Amino acid sequence: MALRSRKIYGDECFEKWEFVSSGGFGQVFKARQKDLGIDVAIKILHDGYSSSMILRDEAKYMDMASFKFVVRLYGMYQGCPPGKGPSTQQGIVMEFMEGGSVQSLQEYLRGPPRWPLVFRLSHEVAQGMNFIHKENLMHQDLKPSNVLLNDNLNAKIADFGLSRVSASASNSNKETTGAIGGSYKYMPPEALESASYEPVRSFDVYSYGILLWTIATGKDPYPLGNYDRVASSIPQGHRPCCKEIEQMKVDGLKELILLMKRCWDGSPNKRPTFIQCLDDTEKVLSMHSTRIHGAVGQVKRLMSPNSKTSNTSGATNVSLQTAEESTNNSVDFGRITETGRSFSQVCASTKTMSIEDKATFVDRNQVKLIQDVSEVMAIAEALGDMVHRETLSKIGRQDTPSRDKMRALYHGPLLSGGDKVKAAFYDALKAQHPHLVERLGRTSFCK
Repeated sequence: MALRSRKIYGDECFEKWEFVSSGGFGQVFKARQKDLGIDVAIKILHDGYSSSMILRDEAKYMDMASFKFVVRLYGMYQGCPPGKGPSTQQGIVMEFMEGGSVQSLQEYLRGPPRWPLVFRLSHEVAQGMNFIHKENLMHQDLKPSNVLLNDNLNAKIADFGLSRVSASASNSNKETTGAIGGSYKYMPPEALESASYEPVRSFDVYSYGILLWTIATGKDPYPLGNYDRVASSIPQGHRPCCKEIEQMKVDGLKELILLMKRCWDGSPNKRPTFIQCLDDTEKVLSMHSTRIHGAVGQVKRLMSPNSKTSNTSGATNVSLQTAEESTNNSVDFGRITETGRSFSQVCASTKTMSIEDKATFVDRNQVKLIQDVSEVMAIAEALGDMVHRETLSKIGRQDTPSRDKMRALYHGPLLSGGDKVKAAFYDALKAQHPHLVERLGRTSFCK
């Protein structure tokens, strides 16, 4: 049987293109595949990456890891997608995941999903990773944004080969990736300590442990830790704080916490294999199997366009979210900004705020800004060429709610553009919403 990674689709095969998201490596579009009659996702790398070899490698890995809990590959794309100019582009055609990702779900819910769904996601990711390792592959970039969700919120693993992109790209950003690839907050200590480190399977297991914590809490493991600070602190034994979730009385949670701690052990040879992880995740999932359907249904109703319920409703785990909001779940350096100063030392005045301070403000207040900013189009226009035309078009639609417009900004230019774009966003935000910036400045920073 021919490899799906060798099947080439041209522009004539697709219609109804829609821009979905933009990240540090490329753009993702949704399109209707005419012959199949289904929506598919098409990923195209940004200019500046040697895309042909990278995309072929990723497609090859996806082909090898064809499995229920891995995003399905349909083939390769070659053509001129909307907004990308007249030059021919190459991409990967894969399964479109209607539910977004674990990261986007938690951003929408402002926290973790209900416990039955937490346990199911944990188990499904372990199943997918176990298969990947059985095929003698490694992922090297396991994190919430790379765990995608279908329309029933089942998890599938995506984005193979991105660590190789990160390692070979001349414009890789150490605030996003580590020296050998992968997202640094999910990298094991041995990878952070040595530039010559060669990844092995225990790398993915460590990432899975941090991912489990993120799924259970709905939080960034080190919200204010830059690369250098994380790289120096993780080898010393720092890990995300489990104090709040350890105090919660939930069937199976104790076992899940013990598993995540085993996975992120500082010694690679002490970490379990994924087949061993499955023993634990299957047991805790069985404790909640009768409540899965209700938990999924509640989240889907909340996310429905027709829902009039606020996304702070009971579809999230309210007790967990309340506890987490009152504490800082980062390690000891978590209250330090990227400039190395504590928040008590950072001034909210634009006259004294550095680019890094403004970027920290934008990151720290993401949830509140998505909720409260109304003049999104004016801010996007002020950013000029920093905003892709497709994102600007989405923001300009009259029927798009302000929150969705803000999410498009956060998931697009603010995610891929780095601190300079965030600083420009801050300045535009202050011009359009000065009182909001002042109010958030009082809670985020001290003068």
